[in-house]
Amino acid sequence: MASEKEIKEIYENGMNILEDLTNNVQEIQEQVLEEILKRNAGTEYLSRFFPNGQADNQSFKTNVPIIAYEDIKPYIDRIANGETSSILLAYRIIQLLLSTGTSGGQPKLIPMTAESFEKRMSDLLLSDLVTRKCFSGSDEGKSLYLYFIKPEMETPSGLKASFFTTFYFKTESFKNGLAKFCTSTIDTILCLDNKQSMFCQLLTGLLQRDEVVRFGSTFASVLARTIKFLEDYWRELCCNIRTGYLSDWIIDPGCKNAMSLILTRPNRELADSIQQICEDKSWEGIIVKLWPKIKYIHCIITGSMSQYVSLLEFYGGGIPLVSPIYNSSESSFGINLKPLSKPFDVSYTFLPNTAYFEFLPVGKDGEGKAQETWTDDEPVDLANVKLGRYYEVVVTTLAGLYRYTVGDVLKVTGFYNKSPQFQFVERRNVVLSIDVDKTTEEDLSKAIMKAKLILEPLGIMLTTYSSYADTSLTPGRYVLFWELKMKCSNDLPKLDAKIMEQCCCIVEESFDFTYKSHRK
Repeated sequence: MASEKEIKEIYENGMNILEDLTNNVQEIQEQVLEEILKRNAGTEYLSRFFPNGQADNQSFKTNVPIIAYEDIKPYIDRIANGETSSILLAYRIIQLLLSTGTSGGQPKLIPMTAESFEKRMSDLLLSDLVTRKCFSGSDEGKSLYLYFIKPEMETPSGLKASFFTTFYFKTESFKNGLAKFCTSTIDTILCLDNKQSMFCQLLTGLLQRDEVVRFGSTFASVLARTIKFLEDYWRELCCNIRTGYLSDWIIDPGCKNAMSLILTRPNRELADSIQQICEDKSWEGIIVKLWPKIKYIHCIITGSMSQYVSLLEFYGGGIPLVSPIYNSSESSFGINLKPLSKPFDVSYTFLPNTAYFEFLPVGKDGEGKAQETWTDDEPVDLANVKLGRYYEVVVTTLAGLYRYTVGDVLKVTGFYNKSPQFQFVERRNVVLSIDVDKTTEEDLSKAIMKAKLILEPLGIMLTTYSSYADTSLTPGRYVLFWELKMKCSNDLPKLDAKIMEQCCCIVEESFDFTYKSHRK
């Protein structure tokens, strides 16, 4: 454990780096682009835009087009099928990252180099320093972070393709860094059976409940699943603790070996304490009841994860929700410098050394919805975005993406020194549609947030939802699935058909004119 003096020095060094980055945004961005062009101008992809071999920052913006995944997919596919990565970038690709969304039914593949991985690690470290500084005592205990992996795919080239977290949890950076402060062991995290992994991670977290000061995961949705799992398995977890024996259905060798070193003896007193808490009719505040020293809940709660905010606030009993970082498979973007911000007020400060950023101005209508097309304005550099404006982010990375549209629409909410702070607004083109209507993720979330207010006085809580556009009928319709539960008990909610119809009407009326006109 680092001393107080060492912790202070680490924090001060990190803050000095942050100050330097955010005070020199334009200069650093120009340097990043210059370095990318210096390395990669001779690649097959970029050289066709510079026939005379002269590649500078200005000619890059003039000659290289703004692209979507389909434009660069042929090059990535060739690399995945065995061609050299030099057709796209000079440095060796160490992994292909799976991105959300698909192309022709197949997952998108995004190149990652050792250098781009290290950039992500630097951002994570800065984010962690900022967060821990806000919560005194958070350096003195352990993290109950629920982490899971998914199977990797192997491409014909031998390169593996996976989600970033699956790659990260297998690295020495994780094993020698964050993992040392987690209650979960490496073996339980790397178990491909998520059910066995979840059981063992919760069991180790409960066995060390008095040491846990941080609770979290990568995304809020994982914590929602964790609570549901705990509801289903708390009795069995207590039985394991009471007897000192691991459940027979845990058969993964890594999990069994790890738990044999942790679950070493019966602990009736601990099991009884946990049982008493879990037998309460209401699980409001269950997280802080089970782990009373927790300072904050750590996970991404912006974008599509915002639907889980009320759920985590209920089960967290008022513990702050910290949304630490904004990144994607394509790049790391920025960190949250105000960890105590309310969930719907979170903004991320962009760090200029991670990639070269441009921003396409996005028009908004009178209701604040993104228009279908960009405005006629030219792309804007990171240093020149305007407060209150909406933009779609475009990245040029160290790992072979050039003027690539990520699809995220952001709003400029402020500045830290000279670096802009952005609020995530929506994923572009992630919509429901039954005709020419376009309903965004944000539109749907706002409509549901209005409708669920009808249920709250009845003690009913909306825990999650999903949707799809049903065009099998004429006219088409949006179909919503709501998962509901009682706040004060585990009983199934008794639903009044008239109340649910009222909720549907509120959602329906919240959508725009185009949708409603096609429903008539």
